[in-house]
Amino acid sequence: MDRIHIRGGTPLRGTIHIGGAKNAALPLMAASLLTGGTLALSNLPHLADISTMAKLLSELGVDISMDGYASGGGHVGRVFRLTAGNLTQTTAPYDLVRKMRASVLVLGPLLARAGHARVSLPGGCAIGTRPVDLHLKALEQLGAEIELTEGYIEARAEKGLVGARIVFPMVTVGGTENLLMAACLAKGETVLSNAAREPEVADLAHCLVAMGAKIDGIGTDTLTIQGVDTLHGADYSVVPDRIETGTYAIAAAITGGELTLKGARADLSEAVFKVLTSAGVEITDTDQGLRIARTNGPLRGADMMTEPYPGFPTDMQAQVMTLMAVADGASMITETIFENRFMHVPELCRMGADINVHGSSAIVRGVDGLSGAQVMATDLRASVSLVLAGLAARGETVVNRVYHLDRGYERLEDKLSACGADIRRMAE
Repeated sequence: MDRIHIRGGTPLRGTIHIGGAKNAALPLMAASLLTGGTLALSNLPHLADISTMAKLLSELGVDISMDGYASGGGHVGRVFRLTAGNLTQTTAPYDLVRKMRASVLVLGPLLARAGHARVSLPGGCAIGTRPVDLHLKALEQLGAEIELTEGYIEARAEKGLVGARIVFPMVTVGGTENLLMAACLAKGETVLSNAAREPEVADLAHCLVAMGAKIDGIGTDTLTIQGVDTLHGADYSVVPDRIETGTYAIAAAITGGELTLKGARADLSEAVFKVLTSAGVEITDTDQGLRIARTNGPLRGADMMTEPYPGFPTDMQAQVMTLMAVADGASMITETIFENRFMHVPELCRMGADINVHGSSAIVRGVDGLSGAQVMATDLRASVSLVLAGLAARGETVVNRVYHLDRGYERLEDKLSACGADIRRMAE
């Protein structure tokens, strides 16, 4: 199992290309199941989760080809062509679905197009319960018959799905995406109320419209879908990754450096940038994307609470906590989305951070500096928060169990080392 060695203390300077959003790319790939035409997706990141979804779609009979690479090295700008002309099966097996929760996103498209689907109950990071019952209850409102047997979701709608008015009892990104895709081929009108407003949901909706879907209210909490008989192929570019953008912005700030984030969009990260600006980080729009630098003087503590979009994203909580650990004063960080998302706290404390957790809130008292240590990654965002801590710490930090990183960050060590970081990956 690989581990990452970091010797901190070097201000980062240079340019980092921001790739396509993983959380947008995965539902976009699942949308290919809705048509027999070819869906060409560009700006796909090279990540373990993307490979897992590609393997799952191939199992279902989707033909996938990949075009070459754009300039900039690595896998930047990859283009997948996905053609689901002949679905060979409608079962998403446990061996693949257990690796990634987003695999459940094939449920809605399979059910709408084929009339039946058998999907394993999903796995993923251990950051809290993320039940799929909201997906299933909403699909039942569209006329699906659903049973849970032997760890699988068995769903049928042999006469097709029928539009309905659905009110989600709580905001669910995956549930909104699953129902949005299913409703595109349902008979009549579907209204999704209390729908998730995340940019990745809007990106999916825009792609579906390009494929021939009729969707109103994109970007709001009420989506109205007029079902159509068929969808067609399309060419579509994945939206830039706002979580990668925020992570590298914190890398610039925590090291006292300056980075240009090529392709980044400020409008996708307003809640994060509001917190960073109040903490003393300077964010400037440029022709290439965004320029990030620490303003004159030390970082300042700032409070934040995670909320559904447009609130502060839970996927940036661990990274901001790391920044607050070396800021002047005290900060309060409250997590309202997942109950187990403070697992990085003990590891940061091993590096000298002063953090006390009280239920769903953490009090972070800034310290003069962190010290390198052996630490253990527990999930995707926790792992990158430890990398950020290592970049700022005195001495060497070793981050173990970094396979989590490969699920969400493309070429992390290469991007950071190109900007001056002393970071390398080593096999045990």
